[in-house]
Amino acid sequence: MDSSESLEELLMMNSEESLDEFLQSIPKVHRWGNNDLVKLNGVGIDPKYVPNAVRALNDFKPLPNDVILASFPKTGTTWLKSLLFSITYRSFKESLANIHPHVLVPTIEVQGFEGFESSTHDSRRLYATHTPYQILGSTHDLSNCRIIYITRNPKDTLISMWHFTNKMKDADGSLPLEEAIENFCSEIIPCGPYYDHVMGFKTASLEKPEYIFFITYEELMEDTKTHVKRLAEFLGCPFDKEEEVEEVVKNCSFDILTSHEVNKSGDFTSWFPVPFSSYFRQSNIGDHKSYLDAKTIEHIDALTKEKFHGAGFMYGI
Repeated sequence: MDSSESLEELLMMNSEESLDEFLQSIPKVHRWGNNDLVKLNGVGIDPKYVPNAVRALNDFKPLPNDVILASFPKTGTTWLKSLLFSITYRSFKESLANIHPHVLVPTIEVQGFEGFESSTHDSRRLYATHTPYQILGSTHDLSNCRIIYITRNPKDTLISMWHFTNKMKDADGSLPLEEAIENFCSEIIPCGPYYDHVMGFKTASLEKPEYIFFITYEELMEDTKTHVKRLAEFLGCPFDKEEEVEEVVKNCSFDILTSHEVNKSGDFTSWFPVPFSSYFRQSNIGDHKSYLDAKTIEHIDALTKEKFHGAGFMYGI
């Protein structure tokens, strides 16, 4: 059975029992940390998140005013969730001091619609997904949504994923860096392949720039204020005063976000086995240089040239 047939069959299942049986029958492609992965539509997925993902694909009906924050894991998602929430719901700015960004802007395939509905503050719905465009765009009419996609240098993404994985409750340092590198380069990683994920949204953003806003983590880091204004204009809610922009940037800074007690919590979430604090790690652009040797950097750069530069996207090296 190939991966595309697997997804089609999953979407037709309407019971947890049949879904469980089907997942048991799919061969595991590899382990990422302590978790086996299955491949559906060519995408690496942890089986325990498949039921919510299937419900999201089957039940989710995008509305014209919806905002989708799409990303590959560990590419700046938490920070961008904070920024987008602050831009979209300006009268609820105090929420960031008391509620974790991943609760305010839930990821539908992880938390499901219960978390999403509880986060809605007005008629505009804001949520996130790690689902590749190749799947999301083929299963939903996204023509009237606003999609914001963030990506990050592949080497820094790899290191951030490795750190995050080893903070999981059942990890116990279970993912050696060498194994993480091998898996990343072999394109057997959660939500991966990374390069396909990025290029799916990059290509779509070139075809539909009025609906899909594509930004890199590095761009956002280097000139946060300018890009916050661009995001607000893209969403149709531009700022009236420069002071408003500065306040959003300040309130969503690493120092301010990590000072809130809710983001320091060591409690594990009910929907993902990591403490809230694990979503915040101070890292600079080029953080990978502290972890990867020259040979590994050269190997990943060669892969990046093939996957990105070969497709006309001059990024990642």
